[in-house]
Amino acid sequence: MKKFKFTINGNVYEVDIQNIEDNIAEIEVNGTTYKVEVEKAIQSSKTPKLVRSVSVPSTDSAPSIAKTSSPAAPKGTGSVKSPLPGVILDVHVREGDSVKVGQKLITLEAMKMENNINADKEGRIVSLKVHRGDAVMEGDVLIVIGD
Repeated sequence: MKKFKFTINGNVYEVDIQNIEDNIAEIEVNGTTYKVEVEKAIQSSKTPKLVRSVSVPSTDSAPSIAKTSSPAAPKGTGSVKSPLPGVILDVHVREGDSVKVGQKLITLEAMKMENNINADKEGRIVSLKVHRGDAVMEGDVLIVIGD
């Protein structure tokens, strides 16, 4: 695996680490093989762990399943939000258009990839909040869908 040359009290030692399993190392010192037990000290990581909050976009990868709304709210109303930060490449619908669940609404470029934002509810486009070339952040409202 690795070869080292040590000088201890004027004596030269050529050490070849041949194998390490768990805490037992098989080493060769000046042609003689030894099995050595290695103590591993537990070291704490100096790099802090990154903890990110869970984001829940309004669109899912399963476009055929409609989201549920509260019983009092009009059916099919709500907003479509950006699942991640990016740039709007194309808007495939206009205000007043009727949309069905799973229909492509917007193409969003994020991290050099094109992402389709699909309708997660049926209804009519009440308002377009973005246009081609706009930069959006995660959670920004893109489109409002109503009756």
